Amino acid sequence: MLTQKTKDIVKATAPVLAQHGYPIIQRFYLRLFQAHPELKNVFNMAHQEQGQQQQALARAVYAYAENIENPESLAAVLKNIAHKHASLDVRAEHYPVVGEHLLGAIKDVLGDAATDEIIAAWAQAYGNLADVLMGMESELREKSAAQLGGWNGWRRFVVKDKRAESSVITSFILEPVDGKPVINFEPGQFVSVAVNVPALQLQQIRQYSLSDMPNGHSYRISVKREEGDATRPPGYVSSLLHEHVGVGDELDLAAPFGTFYIDVDATTPIVLISGGVGLTPMVSMLKRAIQNPHRQVVFVHGARNSAVHAMRDRLRQTSATYANFKAVIYYDDPLPADVQGKDYDRKGFIDLNELKDLVLQPDADYYICGPIPFMRIQHDALKAMDIPETRIHYEVFGPDLFAE
Repeated sequence: MLTQKTKDIVKATAPVLAQHGYPIIQRFYLRLFQAHPELKNVFNMAHQEQGQQQQALARAVYAYAENIENPESLAAVLKNIAHKHASLDVRAEHYPVVGEHLLGAIKDVLGDAATDEIIAAWAQAYGNLADVLMGMESELREKSAAQLGGWNGWRRFVVKDKRAESSVITSFILEPVDGKPVINFEPGQFVSVAVNVPALQLQQIRQYSLSDMPNGHSYRISVKREEGDATRPPGYVSSLLHEHVGVGDELDLAAPFGTFYIDVDATTPIVLISGGVGLTPMVSMLKRAIQNPHRQVVFVHGARNSAVHAMRDRLRQTSATYANFKAVIYYDDPLPADVQGKDYDRKGFIDLNELKDLVLQPDADYYICGPIPFMRIQHDALKAMDIPETRIHYEVFGPDLFAE
C-alpha cells in the first residue's frame, strides 16, 4: 500500500511531469530500446514513428498521478490495459525493465529537480500500479488457458480462406495448425496477430476484432489496408497481410481478449454505431444478438461509398431476414453508380439526431467503433439525448489513454 506521504509527493509533482511529459516519454523509449532492442517486437513501431505512443503514455502517467487518491476511478481503464497486455503477451519480467527506464527518463529530463525523495515516491507508485496490472493479467491468462481450446502466449494458425470485403478491407479465416479446438470469445473481442515485417526487420503485433460468431474451430478477422499519406507511412502489418499473406500461410495468434463486447444473455435492445472498418466487431455482435428474436438490434453505419463498404450485401440480407434488426447506412461520398435506397439509405455523415425515433430504444446499450473523431461526435450526440454514460460503450483503435 502506498503511504500518504508517497501519494502527496506524486500529486504535487504531477504538474511538473505533465509539463515535461512528452520529452520524458521520448527519453524513456530511447533508453528502453537502446538497452532492450528486443522489445521493439512488442511495441507498435508505426505509432512510435508518429509519436502516438509517446503522447498516450505521457497522458497516462499524468492521469495515474491525478487519480492516485482514488484508484477505483481507473478500474475500467486498468481492465482495458490488462486485456491489451495479456493479448500482447506482456509478462511480469517486463515491468521492472519499464519502471527502471521510466524513472531514469524522469531523472534525465528533470535533472536536480528530480530529488531522491521524488524518484523514490514515483518508484513506489509505479510498483503499486505494476502489481495491480500483473495480477489482473495473470488472472486473464489463467482463465483463458483453462477453457476448452484456450492457450497462453502465441499459437500457430493457418490461413484457410482470404476474401476481399471491399476495395480496402479483406477477411482472413484462420484455423489452428494443430487442428485442436479454439476458445470461444465474447462478440466484440479481438485477437493479436504477430508477423515478421521485413521492412523493419522486426516482429510486429496488431490487434484485430473478430468479425464472426464463435464456432469453436476457426476465427475470422477483417483487416483494413492502411494506405498512408503525406503525414504517415502505409500500415506495415495491414499491407503485408493484404499483399503477401495468402491461403496456406501461417500466422501467430494470441487468444481472444478485450473489454468491448455485448452481454449475450441480455434481452434489452442494442444500438451499434460504426464508421469505416469500425463495423468489424459490430458484425460479430450483430450475428450473436439477432439469434434472440425478442432482442431489438439497430445498426447505424457510415462509409465513404460502396467501394469501401465491407459486407454490405450481407447486412442488407440480414435486415431483410430478421424482423428484430434494422440498419441505416450513410454514404458521405457516394459513387455515381450507388443507388440511394439500395446501396445506402442517407447521404452525408451519420446524424443520430435525425434517427432519434430509431436509436432511442428503452434501456438500450450503445456501442461505438471507428476513428476517434467519429466516436467523439457520436458519443456527444448520445449524451445530448440524455443517454447515461454507463450505457455508452466504445472501442479505440491505436494508442488509448494507457496504451502499451
